[in-house]
Amino acid sequence: MINKNSTKEEVLAAVKQDGRVLMFASEAMRNDREVVMEAVRNWGHGLGYASDELRGDRDVVMAAVKQEWASLAFASDIVNLDKEVVLEAVKQNGYALQYASRSMKDDEDVVMTALTQSWEAVEYASNRIKRNIIQNWLKK
Repeated sequence: MINKNSTKEEVLAAVKQDGRVLMFASEAMRNDREVVMEAVRNWGHGLGYASDELRGDRDVVMAAVKQEWASLAFASDIVNLDKEVVLEAVKQNGYALQYASRSMKDDEDVVMTALTQSWEAVEYASNRIKRNIIQNWLKK
């Protein structure tokens, strides 16, 4: 088991086995890109234990989201504006839309991708998108 005094090599070896151990790592290790990248590849929710800086690192967030869609909840506001990252999450589970930025909730591609996974995700779509869906449905 690692602790706040563990070396980088010890932490890297541990997170490769189980990303959850990142929560026991020192602040320095949670700000180390290599350590965090290994952790989130193994356990996407490890993003929640990463430094604010790394929560804003697009590649780290994408790795986390690929492992677990719900890790989008831990991404910085700037990364939540990245359409490719948000699409990766909503392709896995439409409910990821709830963690997306306001602009992504108003993006038709993102919302329709989310709805193909779970139509209930419509509750997280912008009002404009909801109106469009209803209007298109009424036209049929």
